[in-house]
Amino acid sequence: VEGKAPLDRTFRVGGLVVEGSIQRQPGELEVRFALTDLDSELVVVHNGILPDLFREGQGIIATGRMNSDGEFAAEKVLAKHDENYMPPEVADSLAKHAAAKKAALEAEALQP
Repeated sequence: VEGKAPLDRTFRVGGLVVEGSIQRQPGELEVRFALTDLDSELVVVHNGILPDLFREGQGIIATGRMNSDGEFAAEKVLAKHDENYMPPEVADSLAKHAAAKKAALEAEALQP
């Protein structure tokens, strides 16, 4: 997202599929969606069959490369079915946001 990823190297990204971001053309295998760690979003493009567990709000891991349009061209997409598929950095970011949301809700509940 910050433009620091090398264009010539394969790497993994992980996060949650953004609600309402999945785009498909009828009869095509290509799918575009946004992936978030709740701090930033990255557009992912994949040409192929997605895992059965893939859906909006689902945690995923994608392996691929950044393309010249600033999108992540995924060669492989794995849907997270347990915590073993979540990179530590993404899990930490999601946990931080969940804790902040919980604290805000608790503070709101305590107000008269």
